[in-house]
Amino acid sequence: MKIAFIAARTEIAEAAQARLTATYGNCDQREADVIVALGGDGLMLECLHKMLGTSQPVYGMNCGSVGFMMNEFLEPGLQERIARAHPSVLHPLRMHAITASGVVEEAMALNEVSLLRQLRQAAKIRIHVDHTVRLEELICDGVLIATPAGSTAYNLSAHGPIIPLSANLLPLTPISAFRPRRWRGALLPSTVDVLFEILEPDKRPVAAVADFTEVRNVVSVAVSEDRSVGATVLFDPDRALSERIITEQFTV
Repeated sequence: MKIAFIAARTEIAEAAQARLTATYGNCDQREADVIVALGGDGLMLECLHKMLGTSQPVYGMNCGSVGFMMNEFLEPGLQERIARAHPSVLHPLRMHAITASGVVEEAMALNEVSLLRQLRQAAKIRIHVDHTVRLEELICDGVLIATPAGSTAYNLSAHGPIIPLSANLLPLTPISAFRPRRWRGALLPSTVDVLFEILEPDKRPVAAVADFTEVRNVVSVAVSEDRSVGATVLFDPDRALSERIITEQFTV
C-alpha cells in the first residue's frame, strides 16, 4: 500500500508526519493509493477538495482539536486500519455567483454555501427553490445551505438540523433572522436548485462563501448539489461518519 502523508502546519502534525514517514514511507501524492491527512477538520476539508473527482481516498488522523472528520491518532498498524476502514463518498454543492459588476464566480463546497451581510445593515434576500419563490424577503445576517456532512458545522451553530448522510436532504438555515422572525429554515430534497436573490445590494451588500472561496458584492447566488463528482473519506469501523452524525444529535 502506497501512502502519501499530508500534515497541517503545526508542530504536532509535522512531528507525527516525520515519525510515520520513517515507518511507512511517503510516496508522491499522484502515485498514492491513499492520502493520510494529519491535522484537524480544516486540513481534512482542504484534502477532500483536492481529491474531488479522483479515485484517491483520504484517511485522517486527528492531530488537531475537534477532529470530527478524523480518526484517532495511532501510529502502529496503520496499513491494517486503512484496509479495514469504511468509505463515505461526499458530494459537493456547486455555487454559481454573480457580482454587482457582472463577474461570474463558481466554487465547490463540501460543508456549506453561506451568504453573509458585509456591513452593519441586515441583508435582504429572496429565496427561490426550483424556480418558485418560496420566501419573498428574508431580513437576516445571512442564510446558508449545507451538505449532510456539513450539517454538523456552521449549520448546527446556526441552529440548523443535523442531516444523516443517507437522507438525501439539504438543510436551508437562516443566520440571525429578523423577519420573518419565526422562520427556522427548511429541509430540501438534494435534487433542488436554490437561487438566492439579493435585494437592495447597493445599500445592503452581501458576500457568498463556499468553504474556502469568498465572493463579495453578489447580486444572485445559485446552489445545487453536484453528484457528478465526489471525494472519498475513510473511517475506522467503530467511527463511521454516518454513526458520528447520528451520535452528534444526542450530544448535550
